[in-house]
Order: sequence, then structure tokens, then C-alpha cells
Amino acid sequence: QAQLVESGGGLVQAGGSLRLSCAASGSISSIAVMGWYRQAPGKQRELVATVSSGGTTNYADSVKGRFTISRDNAKKVVYLQMSSLKPEDTAVYYCSAAIRPTFFAAWKEFWGQGTQVTVSS
Repeated sequence: QAQLVESGGGLVQAGGSLRLSCAASGSISSIAVMGWYRQAPGKQRELVATVSSGGTTNYADSVKGRFTISRDNAKKVVYLQMSSLKPEDTAVYYCSAAIRPTFFAAWKEFWGQGTQVTVSS
């Protein structure tokens, strides 16, 4: 079974920066799109950013120009560089990846456990 392990969350002041990392491990034949999502208390989970295996990126309008998603295919790691953080960015951030565990297996979406990001004003 594949696993995603996140790191880098924490407390930061408004205007500051933080970088999240998510490493995939376990049974992995291929990884397609990888992404970051977040969920604030009392709100629905929302897409933050995605990056394809070829490096094509997409961002939520709320984070464009402030966040950068990237990946290292060799290391099987996806990053989220967050700058100019705002209190409204406070949420639990989850990474996700579409993974084919083996050559004959179907694609399956995997999720990390989530990491708390708190931005103080």
C-alpha cells in the first residue's frame, strides 16, 4: 500500500512563509497528479493546488501569486511553498496523489494525514 507523509506545518505570523512537503512511499508503480487541499473549521475541503506528472500546475484563485506547488518525481515528493500568508489560510492541509500501486492495478487516490497550518494576525 502506498502512503503519503506530510511535514512542514506549524504556526506562522501573517505575511510569513511556510513550506509543506509530502513524500510518497510504499507500493508505487506510477504517480499521476499530486495536489494540496485544505479544510478550515466548519468549512468544506477545498482545492489549493495541483501539479501533473509533467509539471503542469493549477491553483485556486485565493492562493495564486502567493503559493507555489512543485514536485520531485525521482524523490516522489510534492511541495507547497506558501508566502504572504494570511489568517484565512489557516486550515488543515492535506496532500493527495493519484497512484497506480502496480502495473496491473487500477489508479487510486491516496491522502496524507493532514498537517495544521495556523496563521496568526
